[in-house]
Formats: sequence, structure tokens, C-alpha cells
Amino acid sequence: MNKYSAAASSYVVGPLVVAAALLATACSMSASPPVTAPEARAIAKEAWLYAYAPIESYKTMYNQAVNEDFPGYVGGFNRFRHYARMSAPADTDIVTPNNDTPYSWAWLDPRAEPIVLSVPAVPAPRYYVNQWFDMYTHNFAYTGVRATGREAGNYLIAGPGWKGGVPKDIAKVFRAETDFVGTLTRTQLDGADDIAAIQAVQAQYKLTPLSQFAGTPAPKPAEAVDWPPPDDQKMAGIGFIPYLNALLPFMPTVASEKEMMARFAQIGIGPGKPFDASKLDPAVRAGIEEGVAEAEKELKDKALVSTSSKELFGSRQELGKDYIMQRDLGAMLGIYGNTKTEAVYGAWQTGPDGKPLDGTKRWVLRFPAGQLPPASLFWSITMY
Repeated sequence: MNKYSAAASSYVVGPLVVAAALLATACSMSASPPVTAPEARAIAKEAWLYAYAPIESYKTMYNQAVNEDFPGYVGGFNRFRHYARMSAPADTDIVTPNNDTPYSWAWLDPRAEPIVLSVPAVPAPRYYVNQWFDMYTHNFAYTGVRATGREAGNYLIAGPGWKGGVPKDIAKVFRAETDFVGTLTRTQLDGADDIAAIQAVQAQYKLTPLSQFAGTPAPKPAEAVDWPPPDDQKMAGIGFIPYLNALLPFMPTVASEKEMMARFAQIGIGPGKPFDASKLDPAVRAGIEEGVAEAEKELKDKALVSTSSKELFGSRQELGKDYIMQRDLGAMLGIYGNTKTEAVYGAWQTGPDGKPLDGTKRWVLRFPAGQLPPASLFWSITMY
């Protein structure tokens, strides 16, 4: 109604003419034909693939930043939780952890104002990286040894809607596409005897609201969000739609995806839109379920034959034309992996016969002479 009211106020003709125009628009909208079962199947397949990575990321964000009962709860938004120990099988926050670079986790809510990341000077040879990803899982910002060097610095992280001045002490501004973002920060650990030293570095990673950093009045806090608890059973099949709808208000539609979102709307997808699968035509609902099943199979089949991370992680632009499938594979195989300019991950899940690797057999990984992995800092092998 606000949209129509604003439009009506610009007319100089009588109110009856405006009302008639609005009525005609409403009639033409309601006259659009309902989606068919085959159309619903195709749309659902596309929509499930679109939603997979954001929903997988949401599970992690919810548990770490919202769910106080979760062992990996970081304490809320806009704060770090550091780990300075060796990972073990019980650590399930991330699919493929390693013991070379213990993690520091943080989730930011920059809706009210940007957050300033402050990092210390980190002498050689220790490596560290602050990798920042949005709700799509796109890597949109990097600070650290490779990206910004070893000197201390302050960096501004802002959401899509922020407009404001930048203090002189800010080295660079990073702007995300989504209202919430996260970091998987890695700091190199050189064995158990190095734990105290790595803790000293981690303690100097700071997150500060812009107003506090600049010494200016704090803005009005952003509205609290009623996040739906992740539930794998509720998310299964057609159940992905309510969760996607809950996330979309914080993921402003980019121009290149407007037509896609218009297609998704035909099966009940939209920012904050309520969704009740029981009210769907049975044939349409069946079509949606079939589309989801088809999408899941396609993703799993592609994951089984994926052996390199090079094309799976990065910004929207770096992922290229097939960015949705690439980020899905990344989320399934090792969510929050680094962009290839930062790190490359090789993975083997099947043997030469195409069957999954079997722990009852003996396997040998050979590097030909002179062909060890090229790395400027280090490389390692982790088994899961």
C-alpha cells in the first residue's frame, strides 16, 4: 500500500482515476495463470540450489551467534571467539578443519553501523588471514599476510545500506552484499609449544562499532531478529522455502537476480513471506518436492567427483557464471573455504575404481620428484 500511496500522491488527476488505475493493475496481477506442476518442479530445483549454501551457512551462524546452548557459541554478534588448540573429531563447526591454523570465529551485525576490525603487527614467519564471507558464503574481503601485509591496521566492514563518513585511521572499507557477515580467521600454529604465542596474537584481533571507534554518538540499535531454529527435518524437501524466506530480508536482491526472484515467487518464495505447504495444489506440491529431490541428487553427484577447491570459493564475480552451483559444492565439501588466491585445497573421496576410499585398505599418496605442492608458506595433509 505504501508503494501505491506514494505513486498516487504524484498524480494531479482526481482520486477516482487513480483508484481505477490501481484496480486495473490489481486485476491484471490476479489474472496471471497459476504455476503448473512441471513449472513448479523446474523452479523448485533452481530455488533449492540457490538456497543451499545460504541455508547451510545459516545453520552455522545460528548456532554460533544465536544458540547459547551450542558448545561452539561465540557469545553473540560482533565479537570473536578464539580457539588455540588442536582440532579433534568432536569439532563439528566446520566440515574440514585442520591443525595448522586454529580458528577465530565471529559474526557481525552491521545493520545499525559498520564494525571496525583492528589487527596487530604479525612478524614473519607466522601466517594469519581474516577471511570474511556474506550470507551467500561469498568471500568478499580479506585482510592478513597475503592481502594487506604484516603491519597493524584498521578496516571498516559495512553492510549494503550504509552511507557515512570514514575515519582517517581506516586503511580500507569492505562492503558486503548482505546484512550479516562472518569470519573464519586462521592463525598459524607451530605445534603444541606455540599455543601461548598464538593466543597473544589472537587476543589482538579486535571488533569495534564505528561510533565507539570514532568517538561519536551511537546510532539506534537495529531491530531484533526472531531467527527460526534450524531443524534438518523441517528443512527437508519443500521445507527449505520457509527458511529461505526468513533469510531473504537480509539478502537484498542484486540486479542480476531480479528475474530469478520473480520466478521463485511463483512457488511462494519471497522476503519474509509466510509459507504453508498444506495450502498448495497437491500436484504443484508434488512438483516442488520432485524438483528438490532432483537438485539434491545433482549436487551430490557433482560433489563426489570434485577434487579441487579452485573454483568453489570466492566472491560472486570470482565464482563466475555458474556461481550458484560452485558455492553449493563449496558449502557441501568444505564450507568457508578460502579463495584460490589465498589457499587451495585438494580432496580425494574415491579411489581409482571410483568407489569411496575405504579405511580397511592401505593407500599411498605419491608426489613425483620435484613436484611437491607449490606453497609460499606451508602445505599439509589432513585425513577425515
